[in-house]
This record gives sequence, structure tokens and C-alpha cells, in this order.
Amino acid sequence: MAGLYLEQFKVDQAFHHEVRRTVTESDNVWFCSATYNPAQIHIDADYCAKTEFGKPLVNSIFTLGLVLGLSIQDTTLGTTVANLGMTDTRFPKPVFAGDTLRSVTTVVEIRESKSRPNAGIVTFRHEGYNQRGELVCTTLRQALMLREPACATVDAEVQAA
Repeated sequence: MAGLYLEQFKVDQAFHHEVRRTVTESDNVWFCSATYNPAQIHIDADYCAKTEFGKPLVNSIFTLGLVLGLSIQDTTLGTTVANLGMTDTRFPKPVFAGDTLRSVTTVVEIRESKSRPNAGIVTFRHEGYNQRGELVCTTLRQALMLREPACATVDAEVQAA
């Protein structure tokens, strides 16, 4: 399924993404290795056994990436020009290997681009939940989104006139 164009989004539109993903210990160890994050809290089970969590925490940046990734197929696959930024990112509950995450995306704001007639900016609120329904991640993401080809052509012609 392809992503949506700028004109297909509506403020307050919510997407409850069907695809879910169980996080594995291998995901966490691989991600920490790939990003060169040797923090004991993520990769040292003996150390973690003595913490309040009792086991390794999944790297929060992996969690953020997964929550966003779970949303792409329904919203922005093939229609994103670029991510412009993320703000207000929070991780209210930890994620552990074995947790299954799901994602909900809500459109917060839509505006046309001042410099690109073929695109506009959509602000999404992404929320990730574990299998118990606990919020584990939230962020606001600003994405430069393509306009429908017919709309972009008309606007470019109007600006040229």
C-alpha cells in the first residue's frame, strides 16, 4: 500500500496501524552494536539484574525507530520527501525484549510549503504502545510530504503566471 499525499491527510485523522512487532534481545544487541552504544543498561544482563529493571532495557532510539517504522506503510510510504524534525519525544515506560509494540499516528497540523509547490508539511504525533496498552514512546514528527501530482502541477502553473 502506498503512502498518502498531502491532500489526503486531515487534521485529527488517526491511524491505528495493524502491523505489530515483538522486540527481540537480538534486535537490541544488534542496534546497540550498530550505533556503537556500549551502555550497560542495554547490553549487560548481569549489571541490569542489579538495577530497578532487573533486565536490559531496549535502546530508546530503536524503540523510536520501530514506532515510526510501524506507521510508514499506512501513511508515508513513497510520498515522503524528507523528515524535517522530531520534537517532544518521550519514553514514559521502558521496553524490554519480548514486548510487542504497536503504533498509532495522529495528524496534528498540515501546511503548504512556501518553497516547494509540489510538497507540504505534515506534523504527525506517533505513539507506541506495548502489549499491555502502556504508552512507551511518543514524538511529534514534521515531514515534507508530496502533493498529489495534479495539485502540484496546477499550483506551479499558478505561481509561474
